[in-house]
Parts: sequence; C-alpha cells; structure tokens
Amino acid sequence: MVHDLTKSNIIPDEVIMNKIIIIRNLRVMIDSDMAELYGVSTKRLNEAVKRNLKRFPIDFMFQLTITEKEELVANCDHLKKLKFSPYLPFVFTEHGAVMLASVLNSERRKVSSKKYEVSSKEERQKTKGERQRDKKIASLRSQ
Repeated sequence: MVHDLTKSNIIPDEVIMNKIIIIRNLRVMIDSDMAELYGVSTKRLNEAVKRNLKRFPIDFMFQLTITEKEELVANCDHLKKLKFSPYLPFVFTEHGAVMLASVLNSERRKVSSKKYEVSSKEERQKTKGERQRDKKIASLRSQ
C-alpha cells in the first residue's frame, strides 16, 4: 500500500520503518526519504543541513561513498532514482532526524521526527529480542 505523504500530516509507522536502512552498522534514513517525510524537497533539506553543519556531527549524519550508493541502489527498489544522480546522498541517524526537525521549518517536521524516534526504538527492541532468541536457540543446540 503506497501512502501519499504530501497530503497528510499523519505518517503510518510502517512507512517510516520501511525507509530505515542499515549502513555502517547504523540505522539511518537517506536524505530524499527524510525530505519526503518532512514535506520538503531534498534540495531544501540539504541546504538547511549545510547552513547548520556544526549541528550535524558524524554520529548524526554522514555522506555515502560511491560504493555504498551503488549498493543501496542495487538493494532498495524505492531508491532506483539515485542511480542517475551525480550527488552522493547524506544519511541521517535517529539523532540527525531530531536535529533536522529543529533546522527545518515544515508543518510535518515535529510529527515526522517523533515517529522516526519511535520507529527506531521499536526496531532496536525488535533486534534485541531477535538476538536474545538466537542466543537461546544456540544454547539449546549446544546442550
């Protein structure tokens, strides 16, 4: 089910969770997806970031390498448009998403930021539960 994020301030959790990707062992969201969630253009989002670079340390945001971009395009269907972009995209961690909300002036920024935080927390809890399950299975197998 495709949701038109341009018309509504309510963003379903599954939409956000489907946009979270893991790069460099971090849960991040690519700049174009963040822009869509915040209701701004990617260009405007990146301009706001560049004006406020001191507020985005490496653990909040980083730029992908060419190899990472190519891998992302190959593995994420919704990012196929990046294949022909001459730019290397930025990706934002959960903290970066919160900081974006403070530098952007969009109607949806607060809602999107909070949803991303909640989705990231749910994803971390799910991953923790999966690790615990895997440990339990391994211990049962070794007995």
